Amino acid sequence: MSLLKRLEKEKEREKEKPRQDNTPRIEVRQIISLPQAQDPWRELKGIIHKETIKNIKLDNIVLEEIEPIVQKVIDNYVESNGALLPRNDRQRIVQEVVDEILGFGPISPLLKDESISEIMVNGPNQVYVERHGIIELTNVTFQDDNHVLHIIEKIVAPIGRRIDESQPMVDARLPDGSRVNAVIPPLSLIGPVITIRKFSRDPYSVEDLVTFGTLNREMAQLLEACVKARLNILVSGGTGSGKTTTLNVLSSFIPEHERIITIEDAAELQLNQSHVITLETRPPNIEGKGMINIRDLVRNSLRMRPERIIVGEVRGGEALDMLQAMNTGHDGSLTTGHANSPRDMLSRLETMVLMAGMDLPIKAIREQVSSAIDVIVQQSRLRDGSRKITHITEVLGMEGDTIVTQDIYKFEQKGVDSNIHVLGGFKAAGIRPRFMDTIIAAGQILPENIFIS
Repeated sequence: MSLLKRLEKEKEREKEKPRQDNTPRIEVRQIISLPQAQDPWRELKGIIHKETIKNIKLDNIVLEEIEPIVQKVIDNYVESNGALLPRNDRQRIVQEVVDEILGFGPISPLLKDESISEIMVNGPNQVYVERHGIIELTNVTFQDDNHVLHIIEKIVAPIGRRIDESQPMVDARLPDGSRVNAVIPPLSLIGPVITIRKFSRDPYSVEDLVTFGTLNREMAQLLEACVKARLNILVSGGTGSGKTTTLNVLSSFIPEHERIITIEDAAELQLNQSHVITLETRPPNIEGKGMINIRDLVRNSLRMRPERIIVGEVRGGEALDMLQAMNTGHDGSLTTGHANSPRDMLSRLETMVLMAGMDLPIKAIREQVSSAIDVIVQQSRLRDGSRKITHITEVLGMEGDTIVTQDIYKFEQKGVDSNIHVLGGFKAAGIRPRFMDTIIAAGQILPENIFIS
């Protein structure tokens, strides 16, 4: 949605015009009442916001002109009412009104803060953030439930998604690729809830992950060689463990000349290669029709002459199509999945294949999995908030009815220090993986001592 259309909608909202479509208006009721933070300038900001919207010329709007308009409205108000407005408060009000018109209201400063990795809006009176792996409460508040709902609509409308009583949950993304999930009443009993997983404006490189302690340099060299040798890699881990960040870093190792197709629920990957096709799922329309899911996109991508297929996350029947793609000449595919360990990830893949509705024997599914997946990269978020690659595991194949794996690298935790920081280190298992022949055949050279513990 363009800025022009958003401002037209703002004007209609201020005039309280009835909606012209058949979508029911949502009246959000706050069921659990929390103490409302008192803002002494709340009423003044409402007046300035309305007057600013009235003074904006929609036919020839320039972003740089909005702040002077807000300043002028404040000057007129102060002069006509004889009000005393301190300079610091004036500047804060100007910024908050501009954020309300052009940005995402009270959470705009949080979105600009590079130290914040997650924003959690729990109704209008409670906003938490995750900073350096630690969750903390902020002093940010909204006016009421409808104010939160208005911000949700500003987020989801530009990408063609909707949220209302018939569809009270939505996944979306911000212009910078940050992931957004929103839930509204009646599902949420504390009012509208927003969860934003922020991503760095400049995608993290492998050097950044080494600096953060997510992996060591030897592991980085190994994973780079695996990607360039076109091994199929699955990144597994829990929620918030950093799977998407690691997937993005692994994707950066793909050679520039290869054709890459990415498939995601909400587009998050930030690839720097030039030949990238980004596909995104589509939810059903208001009539419940027109839904396009990941499985549809995976099947369609096979007709698009892909050299690499990257699926943001497999969580259902699309796992079968992904495995078949890996087994039918589309080497070098990458994806992520939720699991607590590499062995759990293999079990989950079996379950997801069964979710596709195919009545396959377990042994046949395991054979598909073992021949498709070459490497599992297990990532975890530890108790101190740090994110580590805890396993790099090779899938060897089948022995009888069991999938055989071996760990190449592991993170060994030895305890915590007085500041509850996790102590430990990465250790090679001392085993030369079988896929080294594939890596050598692809012309990738690794240090001879890389697998020595």
